[in-house]
Amino acid sequence: MEFSQYNVNALMYITPRPELVFTEGKGMWLTDHKGKRYLDYLQGWAVNCLGHSPQCITDALVAQSKKLVNPSPAFYNAPAIELATLLTDNSCFDRVFFANSGAEANEGAIKLARKWGQKNKNGAFEIITFDHGFHGRTLATMSASGKPGWDTIFAPQVTGFPKADLNDIASVEKLITDKTVAVMLEPVQGEGGVLPASREFMQALRALTKQHNVLLIVDEVQSGMGRTGELFGYQLSGIEPDIMTLGKGIGGGVPLAALLCREEVACFVPGDQGGTYNGNPLITAVGVAVIKELLAPGFLASVNQKGDYLSQQLLKLSEQFGLQGERGEGLLRALKLGSDIGAKIVEIARDMEPVGLLLNSPRPDLLRFMPALNVSTEEIDQMIVMLGQVLTQLKK
Repeated sequence: MEFSQYNVNALMYITPRPELVFTEGKGMWLTDHKGKRYLDYLQGWAVNCLGHSPQCITDALVAQSKKLVNPSPAFYNAPAIELATLLTDNSCFDRVFFANSGAEANEGAIKLARKWGQKNKNGAFEIITFDHGFHGRTLATMSASGKPGWDTIFAPQVTGFPKADLNDIASVEKLITDKTVAVMLEPVQGEGGVLPASREFMQALRALTKQHNVLLIVDEVQSGMGRTGELFGYQLSGIEPDIMTLGKGIGGGVPLAALLCREEVACFVPGDQGGTYNGNPLITAVGVAVIKELLAPGFLASVNQKGDYLSQQLLKLSEQFGLQGERGEGLLRALKLGSDIGAKIVEIARDMEPVGLLLNSPRPDLLRFMPALNVSTEEIDQMIVMLGQVLTQLKK
């Protein structure tokens, strides 16, 4: 089928897209409408933590779809209970609310913190967030984000989100007032350019928030579910936050997210939070299958090993082509290009023949790598060779 035969104009325009339609995917590979294959280092923006169409997700969907899809969140269902238990047993949190997207989970975290502030801090409502942070595309989560230009797109913003600087504890401390109810951050700022919060900063932030009786919220929509080599990114720093949000990898490709909190913070009352799809058994059954894979013996150790290997190979590439190094945690990494050639690299890599390479450039001078957590070293080597060919072409 030719691209012209697809009525793409039936879809609302939200971003420029290349003239290809993906029809199949397996592991690290996608296939388009013409049969061309692509090595995929986006994986749905870190969503497909086990790659495209993993067997465990297929099995979970088929089995659960034959039993029960959605009894309504007004009732308990077994997969939601099992997934919530797996999450709380493997974290510092006690309660879970399931949602459909990371933005919805973050919106819930904002609501929960403000509700806690009404009950415990005389109505405190401000949540300190960070420049270059990204928390979603609802009005509130866009306001919480520190993405340049977002303060005017759908103005006026939702108030109550003063911005601090990542890894600068003094910038946080000077923003704390009697109106402050929480500090919210990503352990690794993904959209901001794969900027990790340092261990020292996270530990100082936890101490500061405790000192001022302020909640600490970690947005682990991108850094959670094994992406950093730990099950959750906050565990890299040995701290215990009050609230955590998950998305992307928790569903391995299906729409699933979660809001977790400690018992003392769980202050929603009936009517405060809900959603007709939330926690339905079809999707939470997939979440159970995904987290069991991540918790299998040796899986997270392999993420760390391959993260180290990817880091080493990117550093070699950087040295070879005179770039500016790399950074990241686990299998969320960035190559610093030193010039604004990211978009050109993405285009050339995608159009390579006979197979293409899918890359992401969240900033003009940066490439971000978000492979499946079970990527092989051979697939890392293949990507490095292909990227080297692109860089060589650009140097001519």
